[in-house]
Amino acid sequence: MQLSPGSILQAQALLFDMDGTLVDSTAVVIKVWRRFAARHGLDAELILADSHGRRTEDTVAAFATAGMDVAAEAAQVTAEEIADRDGIVEVPGAAALLAQLPHSRWAVVTSASRELATTRILAAGLPLPKVLICAEDVGHGKPAPDGYLAAAAALGIAPANCLVFEDARAGLDAGHAAGMQVVALATTLPVEALGAECWIRDYRAVQIRMDADGIALQRTPA
Repeated sequence: MQLSPGSILQAQALLFDMDGTLVDSTAVVIKVWRRFAARHGLDAELILADSHGRRTEDTVAAFATAGMDVAAEAAQVTAEEIADRDGIVEVPGAAALLAQLPHSRWAVVTSASRELATTRILAAGLPLPKVLICAEDVGHGKPAPDGYLAAAAALGIAPANCLVFEDARAGLDAGHAAGMQVVALATTLPVEALGAECWIRDYRAVQIRMDADGIALQRTPA
């Protein structure tokens, strides 16, 4: 359900996914995965539907054809994504929200490689976080909770006091599995697919303030 006007969520730290949550890289993602599908005679729509929120190597492995070198293909997909910055922008309101947060109170947890994550965050005009958990930093990618638990530990904040922002089912499931509060961004999945998830359109729908209890996030009036 959509976060209702006036609702307040309290947390000690905010943890953000990257693609579809802080950064809009949709155009690049579609181009690169369509090329991968064309190279191997695969269904691009199935790949795109499955790839959101997942590590590149996990997606390649899921659709690998007989004899495919998964590591080499994943490396090629990642290299193509790093090289293409065309059309990468912030999710509306992301920069303004991050500017209000102390570096010790937010982190990014992404299924992208560190090089790709850094490239896209900067291309979108956003600040690099103090804590950046990437694909190579965890043993298991989303929907496993490893990345979010690692971010909470790095910030020194208990998981129950963290608020996760995510756009994809794998990421939403990872946040819940970590025992954290979760807010969905209705940027990738249709609202109907979010079910009982608490969701917002983008960060223009909320405002934050620092108080004695940490971070108070409030849905702005409709």
